Amino acid sequence: MYRNRSIAVACFIFSLVFAWGTPLKMQAQDTKNPYPTSMAPLDQYLMDRNDEIALARSAAPPSIAKDATVMVLGLKGYETAVKGKNEFVCIVHRSWTDKIDNPEFWNPTRRGPMCLNGAAARSFLPNTIMRTNLVLAGRSKEQMFEAIKAAYDKKELPTIESGAMCYMLSRHGHLSDRDGHWHPHLMFFVPPTEEAAWGANNEADRMTVYAVTVGKWSDGTSDSEADSGDGH
Repeated sequence: MYRNRSIAVACFIFSLVFAWGTPLKMQAQDTKNPYPTSMAPLDQYLMDRNDEIALARSAAPPSIAKDATVMVLGLKGYETAVKGKNEFVCIVHRSWTDKIDNPEFWNPTRRGPMCLNGAAARSFLPNTIMRTNLVLAGRSKEQMFEAIKAAYDKKELPTIESGAMCYMLSRHGHLSDRDGHWHPHLMFFVPPTEEAAWGANNEADRMTVYAVTVGKWSDGTSDSEADSGDGH
């Protein structure tokens, strides 16, 4: 259905190396860094419930999304808005799912629609949910990462299952201020022990995430930039 339009595989390493920090404070943007240096007011990250359901579903082909479970962000964290009939879970990521040194870590405009297969829903999604719960509990970025690290060390969070992947085919997402919705792509989550097989460096991270661009958005329209060979 969706053929790869690029043989190049873009590798995104999600850094999960953590350190404790100071308590969370609501801070304004400054002139040198246009993004908040700590969490903005929660309402800036929230969406209308129906709009979020639609955005989450736009991550995958309709044949998958129509029967997928959909989770939305509420005042107390992610909650199931639609109970699905297949193994997929569609969700809209917020900025705090990124690596610790990303300057847009607290950017409240970021929206990353993704639809996870069963393996990713079982082994990747718990990380997202825990991060979100820690953030909403008032933890700082550094405290959140340290808590995630401890959870992995204690095996309270699962390791990535083989075959874990997700669709990110929404043309309506906003992955960052720099890239916008980027290109339609698939994400493959790989355990660290499999990095050498993919030709990646042996990084001391908890997972490696590979993005493979494809030629069409979930609505079937072509990605004109991908068609012209213009990758960000």
